[in-house]
Amino acid sequence: MNLRMYPMQSTSSRRLRRVTLPAAPFANREQLMHLSKQSVYSQALGISQPSSANCAQPLIGSSIAHLTQTEQETLLRQQALSDAQRGRYAEAIDLFTWLINHNPENVSSFNNRGLLYFQTGKFSQALTDYNQALHLNPRLAKVYNNRANCYVAMGNLEAAIADYETSIDLDPIDIRARLNLGITFRDLEQYEAAIETFDLALQIIQFLNTTDLVGIPAAVDGHLYAERGRTYHLWGDWNYAIADYSRALSRLPLIGSKADLSYKRRFQINDWLDAILKPLR
Repeated sequence: MNLRMYPMQSTSSRRLRRVTLPAAPFANREQLMHLSKQSVYSQALGISQPSSANCAQPLIGSSIAHLTQTEQETLLRQQALSDAQRGRYAEAIDLFTWLINHNPENVSSFNNRGLLYFQTGKFSQALTDYNQALHLNPRLAKVYNNRANCYVAMGNLEAAIADYETSIDLDPIDIRARLNLGITFRDLEQYEAAIETFDLALQIIQFLNTTDLVGIPAAVDGHLYAERGRTYHLWGDWNYAIADYSRALSRLPLIGSKADLSYKRRFQINDWLDAILKPLR
């Protein structure tokens, strides 16, 4: 994704989604998912970590009949998260289905099952669960972001943009939603809108870092620079693209698991750089 600073006198309606921040030393123009659209799965689920890494098999039935409903739901939700972390998506879906059947007003169960359906490529089922979660509580920013990701996977980019923007309206410092929105603008070849989106996200990150606030994922600024650089690249501004690629490489970790998004992104950035520089050598 690529990112460009908002013009100071822009008349774009999207400026209404800017965040009014106290004065802070923002990055200058030269220094300025789908994060990926998924981060560590346990974080994406948005529920507590299980107390044990080796939970027992699902305990639905007489073995937990002596527990209260709240205790049963807590235990099974932890089991579902453990199954999801280990890639046992079918088992996790079954557990969330049990939770939904026994407590159909629990928003997080619909959102969590939607994430599992999304992870397994069942986009229609995921969309249904996200819709129900938002029917129960239409103020959940992360569910709008999740539903937008689903719309992207289904090829409905305009609907995705609407949901990303709603997510940002509800949670203006959600960097993941801004990252995803910028990528979607770029996919639609709306390069200026994509750059504006990435610029503002980078400004917000700098402000939050200078005020010691937490909640910004490690290396997310590296991903933003990479995506903004890619946008400049596709837009034909190779000088800005090279600068942003270099900034991204300086921020993304040098080592890590081959399954780690940041680790894989470094290789991708080097390929993009090579595509620009090779003809010049």
